[in-house]
Amino acid sequence: MEIVVRPKLSLPLVLAGLASSFSAGALADDSSIDEVVVTGQVLYRDQLNALKTPTPIIDVPQSVVVISSEQIESRGYTSITDIVNYVPGLNSSQGEGHRDSVVFRGVRSTADFFVDGVRDDVQYYRPLYNLEQVEVLKGPNALLFGRGGTGGVLNRVTKKGVLGEAFTQIGGSIDTFGGTSVQVDRNIDINENAALRVNAFYESLENHRDFFDGDRLGINPTLTLELTEATTVDLSYEYLDHERFIDRGIPTGSDGRPVEAFQDIVFGDPQLNTTTLEAHLLKAMLQHRFSDDIKGNFSVFYGDYDKLYQNFYASGYDQVTTPDQVTLDGYVDTTQRENLVLSGNAVAQFAAGSLTHTLLFGAEYIDTTSDQDRYNAYWDTTLDDNEFFAVNRPLALSQGVGVNISGNATRNDFTSQLNDDTHVDVQVTSVYLQDEVTLSESVKMVLGARFDEFDISVVDVKNAGERRSRKDSEISPRAGLIYKPQENVSIYASYSESFLPRSGEQFANINGDKNQLDPDTYSNRELGLKWDISGRLNVSAAIFEIESSSPQVADSDPSTLDVIDSTIEGFEAQVNGQLTDDWGVAVGYSYLDGEVVDEFGATGRRLRELPQNMFSVWSTHQVTPRLGFGLGLTYQDDSFINQSNTAVLPSYTRIDAAFYYDVSERLSVQLNIDNLADEPYFPNAHSTHQATVGESINARLSMQWRP
Repeated sequence: MEIVVRPKLSLPLVLAGLASSFSAGALADDSSIDEVVVTGQVLYRDQLNALKTPTPIIDVPQSVVVISSEQIESRGYTSITDIVNYVPGLNSSQGEGHRDSVVFRGVRSTADFFVDGVRDDVQYYRPLYNLEQVEVLKGPNALLFGRGGTGGVLNRVTKKGVLGEAFTQIGGSIDTFGGTSVQVDRNIDINENAALRVNAFYESLENHRDFFDGDRLGINPTLTLELTEATTVDLSYEYLDHERFIDRGIPTGSDGRPVEAFQDIVFGDPQLNTTTLEAHLLKAMLQHRFSDDIKGNFSVFYGDYDKLYQNFYASGYDQVTTPDQVTLDGYVDTTQRENLVLSGNAVAQFAAGSLTHTLLFGAEYIDTTSDQDRYNAYWDTTLDDNEFFAVNRPLALSQGVGVNISGNATRNDFTSQLNDDTHVDVQVTSVYLQDEVTLSESVKMVLGARFDEFDISVVDVKNAGERRSRKDSEISPRAGLIYKPQENVSIYASYSESFLPRSGEQFANINGDKNQLDPDTYSNRELGLKWDISGRLNVSAAIFEIESSSPQVADSDPSTLDVIDSTIEGFEAQVNGQLTDDWGVAVGYSYLDGEVVDEFGATGRRLRELPQNMFSVWSTHQVTPRLGFGLGLTYQDDSFINQSNTAVLPSYTRIDAAFYYDVSERLSVQLNIDNLADEPYFPNAHSTHQATVGESINARLSMQWRP
C-alpha cells in the first residue's frame, strides 16, 4: 500500500501511517497497490473506524485485526464465520442455525456486532456484500462500545461514496452445491462535491445437508456529500430480506462425541425449520473538522427489524438404551425491534508543556423497543413440547405432522403453548472520556473511562401484563502503556473492564427474581508486542487474562445467589504481509485455557467452546502477472460442548484453496475450493445434541467484471 503524504506531514506521522496500514493484518493478499491519501496533521480519515481516534494500530494497547474487502474477496469468504475461522483467538458458535455467534477469547457472544461503530444487536446472519473492511478488537471494550464487548467486538465498515470517481463492479458466482450469487458495486460521480454509491446483492443458498435452502438479498445506497472542505455527510439506507433453512446439527453419543453415523440426517422439519428477516437500516454520519487538530463526528442510526425463526431440533438421545430413538423439541420465536442510536464524539490533539494529548470525548443515547414472543412445540400425542421419533433419513416429520417412535400419528401445534411474551423498552445513556498522552518519543499512555446508565422496563404479557424494571449504572475504565524502542516496534500493557446487564444480550432474562441480579462483570489484562518489520510484513503477539463474575439464581434455593467466577488465560501471535513481491502470508495461532474457579458446586471445569489450540494460515503466490493461487489451513483443538464437560467436539483440520486469473484488465475469474480434503468435521455446537456438521468439499467459481 502506498502512502501519499502532503508536505506538511512530519516523518514520524508518515511512519505511523505505514504502521497503521500494515499492522494487524490490514495488508491485501496480493501485490495490488492501493493509494491512501493522508491529510491533516493527525486527523486523517483512513484509520481504524472502531477506534474513533486517528491512532495508528501499532500504538493501540490491545490486539486488533483488520480484514480488508480484498482479503474477503480473494479468500472466498461468504460469512462472518468464514472470517472468524482465520482470526487467532476467535472461534464460531452455532447460533442455532439462524444467527452469527462468535466466541471472543472464550467469551460467547451474539450481540457484540457493530456496523460503522454503531451497535447492531439483532440476531441474524450478516452479509458481506457492502463492506470495506471488518475490524476485530479483542478484550473488553466497554469504553468505546458500552455494555457487552466482554471478550471482543466485531465492527463492519461499510463502503461509502467516493468523490470524483465513477466506477462499476459486477460479480457473480456459482458453486457445486447449487448456490448462486450476484453483486453490484456502483459509484456515481454526481459532481465534485457529491457521490452516490450503490451496493446490492442476491444470493441463493444451498449446502451439503438435506433440505437446506434459502435466499438473501440486500441493497445499500449511500450518498456522500462534501458540504464544505471541512464538513462531510454520509447518508445511507439498507434493506435486507433473508430466508433460510435452520439446521441445528446432530446428537452426541455415549462417548460424548457427535454420532458420525448420523451426519447425513437432518433432525428437523423440512418445511417448518426456517427463519426470516426483514430489516430497514438508516444512517446519517456527519464529520466536521473544526481545525487541523480538532475533529467532530455525529451519527444517527435507526434500525427496524422483523424476524421469525421456528424449528425442531434434537434435545435428547441415549445411544446405550435407545440407539434408534431421538427426542425432538421445538419452538417458534418472533422479534420486532426498533433501535435508535444517537452518538457523537470529538477528537482534539494539543500540547500541554512537554506532553502531547489526543483527547476523545463522546456521548451516546440508545432507545430500543423490542417485542418478542415464543411458543413451544405442542404434540397432541404427548401433550408436551417433546416427542420421540425413530432415527431415519429423513425423519418421519413434515409440516409438523409425523409418525412417532410407537408408530402413532402425531401433530404439532405452534400456537397453544406460550412460553413468553414480553414488550421491552431500553434506554441507555453513555458518556466517555479518553486521553492518549505522548510522554516522550518512546512512551505513550492511554487513560479513560465510560459511564453507562442502562434502564430497562418489561411488560410480561404472559403474566397478566406484569411490569418489571431495573436500572444499572456502571463505570468502565481503560488504561494502557505503550513503549516504542523504535518507531516500528511497540510493547504495550493494558487493563480494561466491561459489563453485561442481567437482562442479557437480547433482553430476555429479566424474569422473576432474576431482575435483582447485578450485571456480569469482565476485566482484561494484556501484554503485547507489535512489530512492523518492513512496511510490508508485521508480527504481533499478546498474552492476556480475562476474569468474569456472573451472579446466578441458585438452583437449590431461588431466593439465594451463586456467583460463578471464571478465568481465561491465553496467548496469541500472528504474522501478516508480503514475504516477497509475489508471496503473501497470514499466519495466526492462539492458546486458550479457561475454567470455572469459584462456584457453589463443581469448579475446575473447562469453559465450553474453548479450544486450547487454534492455528490458521493463508498463503498466496502470484505465479504470473495474471495467474495466482492461495492455500489456507485451519486447525482447532477439541473443546467441550457443554459446561458440565460431558460432551466434546473433536479436533479438526480444514484445507481451503483458491486460484485467480485475470482474463483482461476488466475481467477476472476465481475458483475457491472449501474443505479441499473433504474431511468430515464438526466445527461447533449449540448444546449437547446439536453439533454442526461441517461443510463437505465445495467448489465455487466466481467472476468480477469492471465495465
